[in-house]
Amino acid sequence: MPVFINTTSTTHRLKHLCLLALLSLLPSSCHSPQPNGNQPPHTTYQYTDDYGSVVNVPSNPKRVVSLSPAVTEIMFALGADSLLVGRTDFCAYPPEARRIESIGGISNLNIEKVLSCNPDLIISGSMVPQKVVEQFAKMGVPLVCVIEKQKFDGLYTNVQSIGQLVGKKHTADSLNASMRKHVKALLTQPNPHTDTSTHPAPTVYYVVGFGSGGNFTAGGNTFINDIIRMAGGRNIAEESQGWTFSVEALMDADPDYILIRAEDSARFCQTTPYNRLTAVKKGRTVALEDGILDLQVPRNIEVIRRLNDRFATE
Repeated sequence: MPVFINTTSTTHRLKHLCLLALLSLLPSSCHSPQPNGNQPPHTTYQYTDDYGSVVNVPSNPKRVVSLSPAVTEIMFALGADSLLVGRTDFCAYPPEARRIESIGGISNLNIEKVLSCNPDLIISGSMVPQKVVEQFAKMGVPLVCVIEKQKFDGLYTNVQSIGQLVGKKHTADSLNASMRKHVKALLTQPNPHTDTSTHPAPTVYYVVGFGSGGNFTAGGNTFINDIIRMAGGRNIAEESQGWTFSVEALMDADPDYILIRAEDSARFCQTTPYNRLTAVKKGRTVALEDGILDLQVPRNIEVIRRLNDRFATE
């Protein structure tokens, strides 16, 4: 009997990954603008977020609520976790993030719970509804959106943006320099699949969702596609521009590797018709921990390395 995936977690990820559908502009904050530059504590400056909204943010925030797992992870990477006074249920990496008080979900955000954290800055991703942003704006609480970018290099942009917002600009510069160095090293090391004329790149399919609710994957206009390519693989959905993918196309392509979240791997491999895929039969299903590939975070460098090693040895 087929096993179908239709959990709250999967639904959240599908919404989270369909970023292009969230194109409406977010309103600006109600604070009075202040000049930018070297400012003493408690002043504000104007910041234009990823939706084009001009928000007056504190120059030295002391209490930050993160409404995005990626934002939370990047803040920890920047050593700014001491500023976090609230995070969502989905902000679970690194494990230390679980010690921070949770304000609940994202799409069904509990505004009262967020306000109880007494934040002087809220940083969100792309999942917060516009009406919620409007409510925070009316209450004079600055909310800045730092969303996932289509290209891999957007990771560096987001690290820089969050670094500026939380007073860690120089740390962000150093982190980006380190990540760029590691990526360059990975891309220049010998790999039998680099010369695609003699060693075709292995074909890869990333499972976002499967079963009765439909089949979803990362198309060619995503940073996930970039990661697969940088690791030496070829995404079978690279010609797709959305997130839906037919099971017929998947079965016809019969990819060399399946990438999937660890918690979904066993069920996928036991479900018809996916259990007939060559990658499943040959044990080429790569189970990945949550967030390492589906979030735009520093751990993306680690997944490039791991996939590169896996593709190069088989």
